Amino acid sequence: MLSIIIIIISLILDGILSNFLPYMVNDLSLFTPLLTIVSFIIIYQFYRKKRKQYFLMTFFVGIIYDLLYTNLLFFNALLFLVVSLFIHLIYKNLEVNYFNIIIYIVLIIIVYESIQYLIFIIFNLIPVDISKLIYKISHSLLLNIIYTELLFIIVNLLPKKFKKININ
Repeated sequence: MLSIIIIIISLILDGILSNFLPYMVNDLSLFTPLLTIVSFIIIYQFYRKKRKQYFLMTFFVGIIYDLLYTNLLFFNALLFLVVSLFIHLIYKNLEVNYFNIIIYIVLIIIVYESIQYLIFIIFNLIPVDISKLIYKISHSLLLNIIYTELLFIIVNLLPKKFKKININ
């Protein structure tokens, strides 16, 4: 249940912050929200033994994200699924703690933005170049790292009974 609450809060914050923070190229903002994506790394610990439910949940959250924010059905759903596979590899092979999570968030943002960039280039959806990719990655790190660290600390301070997932 806690993972669903985290996802809902992240989805709402993504929508609110993207309306109020300038995030287009040449805007003076260091805060491009990708909160839903980075929340996936926090909630993975609830789904360690139930990876199938985790992947399905990220896919469905991607569909909801597409319907609410992008109007490109299945675009972010597939990207979120790829990001969740990457997060699974991180948890499987590396230790996740307060300090390492910053590196992992940077990697996740780079993976997400790079895949999105490649899709835009391949299908010629919008004109992009490498400088726009670097700009977008660099301007999305600060807010997302802060959000992830706060969320990681809050979740780790909660009692174990709130962290259990009841998906059968």
